[in-house]
Amino acid sequence: MSTELPQKQGPSSQTGTITIVAAEYNDKFITPLLENCLAELRETLPRVRVDVVRVPGAFEVPVMVKRSITLADEEEKPDVVIALGVILRGSTAHADLIGNSITQKLLDIACETITPVIHEVLLLDDEAQAFARCVGSSLNRGREAARAAASMLRLMEAGRIRQRAAERLRRIDVTASPFVVR
Repeated sequence: MSTELPQKQGPSSQTGTITIVAAEYNDKFITPLLENCLAELRETLPRVRVDVVRVPGAFEVPVMVKRSITLADEEEKPDVVIALGVILRGSTAHADLIGNSITQKLLDIACETITPVIHEVLLLDDEAQAFARCVGSSLNRGREAARAAASMLRLMEAGRIRQRAAERLRRIDVTASPFVVR
């Protein structure tokens, strides 16, 4: 597991919408994870609208991620979604099954909808790991999620600008130009 966070970006004037879907289960870890994510987003993307949706547990995160993307009006549709959850391994395979299912479903949703989904539904061995990644400062996955979301928001906007420019060029009739030699 990585021990460093992505590089922090300076404040941006970029606009857009980010939806955070956060589980409520394991709240003593989720609340600081969410708070760190929100603080980083407010600092680096102050003009971006952030909506937070809470779901009962990690297993419910993918369904709300998909709903937030596919059922929203076009102007309400998020540009990026952040999925937050904490799954602690026990003595059975249940946590691994849930973690694998969530990972696959979040990937499927992102690819189907062409909407970046930042996956920070953490599958951890114990509360010490959860504390380090959700409450602690050096490995904080809430800040990491916000930085990844900011990067993806910038990339998606750059892609939209290039796409609009290419569409405009396709609409130009070069044969109507006075500079075309016939």
